Amino acid sequence: MANDQDTMDEWAAAMAEAETDAKAVELEELQDDRDSAVDKRKLDTILDIPVTISMEVGRAKISIRNLLQLNQGSVVELERIAGEPLDVLVNGTLIAHGEVVVVNDKFGIRLTDVISQIERIKKLR
Repeated sequence: MANDQDTMDEWAAAMAEAETDAKAVELEELQDDRDSAVDKRKLDTILDIPVTISMEVGRAKISIRNLLQLNQGSVVELERIAGEPLDVLVNGTLIAHGEVVVVNDKFGIRLTDVISQIERIKKLR
């Protein structure tokens, strides 16, 4: 128990010393050396590339035997629970979750949760 107290005292002393040694440092504002017009042109070159966007309601695994027995009126049970958000995929990569809406007699999707850019980049690797 005394050894634990000595360790705690050493940590407290080290933390106190670090606080007294700390000095305020002014940081210069970062400058962007890149030409923004060049960057805009680079971005513009990819903005018109078509991508495939799809909404996934759910998935199911069935045997080929059961697949061949499907006909009009058959029901395939999906793993998703009713009311659970749909997955929004772009070129097969999950980018958001959403819910089905009807707009002018057409189905649409309202995005409820968009995956952050950092998370999307991590999934690409």
